[in-house]
Amino acid sequence: MKQLLLSAVLLGMLVGCNNSQKNQESSTMSDSTSTAAADSASGLPERSRFQKEIDGKQNDLYVLTNAKGMKVAITNYGGRMVSILVPDKDGNMVDVTLGHSSIDDYLAKESFFGTLVGRYGNRIAKGQFTLDGKTYKLPINNGPNSLHGGKKGFNARMWDATPVGNNALKLHYVSQDGEEGYPGTLTVDVTYTLTDDNGIRIEYQATTDKNTVVNLTNHAYFNLNGEGSGSVADHLIQINADRYTPVDATLIPTGELAPVEGTPFDLRKPVAIGERQDVDHPQIKNGGGFDHNLVLNGGQTAQPRLIATATSPKTGISMDVLTTEPGVQFYGGNFLDGKATGKSGKAYEKRNAFCLETQHFPDSPNHANFPSVVLKPGETYKTTTEYRFSVK
Repeated sequence: MKQLLLSAVLLGMLVGCNNSQKNQESSTMSDSTSTAAADSASGLPERSRFQKEIDGKQNDLYVLTNAKGMKVAITNYGGRMVSILVPDKDGNMVDVTLGHSSIDDYLAKESFFGTLVGRYGNRIAKGQFTLDGKTYKLPINNGPNSLHGGKKGFNARMWDATPVGNNALKLHYVSQDGEEGYPGTLTVDVTYTLTDDNGIRIEYQATTDKNTVVNLTNHAYFNLNGEGSGSVADHLIQINADRYTPVDATLIPTGELAPVEGTPFDLRKPVAIGERQDVDHPQIKNGGGFDHNLVLNGGQTAQPRLIATATSPKTGISMDVLTTEPGVQFYGGNFLDGKATGKSGKAYEKRNAFCLETQHFPDSPNHANFPSVVLKPGETYKTTTEYRFSVK
C-alpha cells in the first residue's frame, strides 16, 4: 500500500513537472501562434517563417506601420521589402510588391524581389573597369557581364537591423575591401521610413577608405493590381525623361544619350505598358521589352523630385516615384518565367510586374560621359528615393 502511495506521489510530481514544462512550451507556442495568426490577419507573411540564422546572424521580419493603415514588411537578409500593403479605391488593402512567404524561398533561388542592390546596381560590361590606372575584375553572372554587385552582392548579405519606432528601420552593412572584386571597405547605412502620406522613403549613405565605385538601389517588383494578379500591361506609366541610354544585345549601354522622341521610350505622357512592350524597335528587341535606363530630366539633385508615376486602372492605386538620382531603370519583368511562387501561392509569370530602379547609369565606370560613380575617402555617398502611394 505504501509502495502504491509513493508511486502515486512520484507520478503526480512527474506529471506536475511535465505539465509545467508543457505550460512553458505552450506559452511559447501560443506566442508564436498568436503572432502568426496576427500576421495572417494583417495580410503579411508569418514572421516565424523568416526567423532563421544566416551566415552567423539572426534574420527576422520587421513591420513598419503608419496611421493610415499602410504596412511594409522588411527582412534583413538583403534588406528586402517583402510586402507593401496599401489601400485601393474601395479601401481594401492590396499587397503591391512581389515576394515570398518564407526566408527559405528567398534562399532557394535569387530573385532580387524587393532587395537592396550593391555594390553596383545594374550591369558592368565584361565584369571589369579601370580606376586610378588599375583594372578590377568582377564576377561574371549575367551573360558576359557582371550584374547587381556580382555572385554574392548586397542582396545576399545579412544586414544589421535597428527598428526606429513603428515607422522606420535602419540597416547597416560593411563591405570589405576586395569583396566581389571591388576596391575599398565600404560602410553602408540604409534607412527605410514609412511616411504619414503613404510613402516609403529609402535613404542610402556610404563611405569608403579607398577610391571605389558605388551605385545603390532597390529592386522592388511592383504590380498595383496586387502581387500574383497577372500581367501589368494595363498599368499606365509616365517617366520624366527626354533621353535614354540605348543598349547592345547584352544590355550594356552603347554610350549614347539618345532622345526618346519617336521611340517606345517616350513616356513623358501616361501610356499603357502593354502598348509599347512588343513594338517593332531594335531596342525593344535587345531588351526583350523594356529593360532600359532613362536619363531623368534635371540630372542628379539635392532633394528628391517627382520622376515617374505608375497607375492601375483596376485598383485605382497610383505610385509616384521621387528621387535624387540621375537615372531610372524601367524593367518590364521580361525574365520572370513562372518558376517563382509568390506569397499568394501563384506563379510569377513573364511581365507580371515592373521595376523602377533609381540609379546612376549602367556601366558608368566605363563611360566617361556618364555621371561619375566614383566615391573617395572623406566623401559621403548620399541618395534618397521615395515610392509614394495614393488612390486616383
